[in-house]
Amino acid sequence: MPPFTREAPSPRALLHLLFNGARAMDVVETALKLGLLDALEPGPVTLGLLATKYDLRPTRLYKFLDCLESLGLVQREQTSDALEAARYRGVPGLREAAELVLGAGSLERDREKYDWKALYGRLPETLHGEHSMSATSFDWPPRTPEQVEGFEASMSAGLGPILETFRAHASTLWPSEARLLDVGGGDGTLAEHLLRQHPMLSVDVYNLPATEALVARTRERAGLSAKRLGFVGGDFLKEPLPRGYDALSLVRVLHDWPAEVARSLMQAAFAALPSGGRVLICEEFRTPERLAAQFFWSYFLIGVDTCVSRLREVEFYLEGLTAAGFTDAHVLPGPFELVVATKP
Repeated sequence: MPPFTREAPSPRALLHLLFNGARAMDVVETALKLGLLDALEPGPVTLGLLATKYDLRPTRLYKFLDCLESLGLVQREQTSDALEAARYRGVPGLREAAELVLGAGSLERDREKYDWKALYGRLPETLHGEHSMSATSFDWPPRTPEQVEGFEASMSAGLGPILETFRAHASTLWPSEARLLDVGGGDGTLAEHLLRQHPMLSVDVYNLPATEALVARTRERAGLSAKRLGFVGGDFLKEPLPRGYDALSLVRVLHDWPAEVARSLMQAAFAALPSGGRVLICEEFRTPERLAAQFFWSYFLIGVDTCVSRLREVEFYLEGLTAAGFTDAHVLPGPFELVVATKP
């Protein structure tokens, strides 16, 4: 079969697919559950072989595969009218993507706990400012203990790709016995994983005081000492960042704030770090794939005026770090790119 290529769907085709979104997800989830994606992604494989291997009716499977093809997830090659002879191949990364989006621990499933239905069908009046998300459904910054815990749990659920990037570049990020300040570090889950990988590292989570109990719970669960996984309560909007660290990380923090606040935090990082200190920024940069992954929050936050959650181009961070005084600002590749810079 030729290399997989496909044109972007026309507006009409895209809207057809979006209208059938629930049915489309049912098809993909079924393909994942049945194991079809395990055979389709390496491909090519004939319909007849798939039907025999998975004990499926060929004529029904043909229509099922049409659904996957319409979504751009499989490519078909048919040289005769015999259904069983049609050959199929899944796009690269299909099974991994299906597991990520539809698996038991997926971000999309986690987001379903939020009250998005408060906006559904009411977008016109929401856009006019006549309807909003109630503070009991979502408040920013989170205020109640329940809101704080729910938000931090959601952030922890999406750490997989970020951790993969940190692992890939671990040897270049900080000295072997470094002290790291994880600014806005949630419930300490990121710190916990980093400490497992780096026995000589110590991490303090800097976050609002309301999250201290969550970090303590993570520390206890991981069997770590307070010396290795510490907590510093504070508010980076109101006070300088703590000093005395070799490196400082801002992971999915800056996109939640206006440009002037994001720049001021990069300046605060420069002021807090010693000469030779490193700043690490991990964000969702503005790309078509990240916009798609961000669709839920873009939709949900239409009804929330206090949080915009901006996806910015990577140049914003590179330029901001340089303007703050850092040198050698550059991007390390990975599932979530990591921007690194050094204080001279």
